[in-house]
Amino acid sequence: MRGAVPDRARRPDVKLVLLGDMNVGKTSLLHRYMDKRFYHTISTVGGAFYLKQWGPYNISIWDTAGREQFHGLGSMYCRGATAVILTYDVTNRQSLAELEERFLSLTDTANDDCIYAVVGNKTDLTEPIAVRENYEVGCPIHTPNYACQLNSSASPTSCSPVAEREVQKEDAVALYQRILRHKAVDEHLSPPAERMCFETSAKTGANVDALFETLFDMVLPSILRKRSESKASSTIDLEDYGPVTSKPIKGGCC
Repeated sequence: MRGAVPDRARRPDVKLVLLGDMNVGKTSLLHRYMDKRFYHTISTVGGAFYLKQWGPYNISIWDTAGREQFHGLGSMYCRGATAVILTYDVTNRQSLAELEERFLSLTDTANDDCIYAVVGNKTDLTEPIAVRENYEVGCPIHTPNYACQLNSSASPTSCSPVAEREVQKEDAVALYQRILRHKAVDEHLSPPAERMCFETSAKTGANVDALFETLFDMVLPSILRKRSESKASSTIDLEDYGPVTSKPIKGGCC
């Protein structure tokens, strides 16, 4: 767990949870957004808690373990969630299937009006990457394709993708529509699939800020409603802080 339970002045207004199989990059996405850096991390053990101050509001973000032995903790972490990010690896079709087969049921403890985003990570692996050793050092504007653009003699092999894409955007859209049916939500009253299906790269940062900022904007009505209701009561709901543990939960990410 990152840091101690916040004091009352920083009580979370809403909870956002990341779910997905191991090695899809959940923690890397969170580090990219929170720290603006990419880390090579290890699999999360149990879960990890982050508190994001977004303007005058406080949003708790729970990063969960994808390993099957920690699967039982998932519904506990999802309890009271206002938004859930279901994450898969665009180069691994099974990671998309796992969202529906293993992780969707965990969200039954989330709020009735919970928002769901389906996120395909690791898009950088499907993009052409050149042999960059001669260009990266000292190049302040380097991008993954910069060397390929500069080196007109680069061979097709040197610019080939690292991995083949196994999941298309329409696959994620279809899953999102099945999620709405599973939750018995009227599709016409929900955000459109095109808005709730993202493709990101934690490594390059592509679309990561857009993902989190979009969700934060969408949960704002829940924040305002909850703050209004809390004015009538001074009771602290421990569920806002997630599971209670006597020891910090350490984790990196898959």
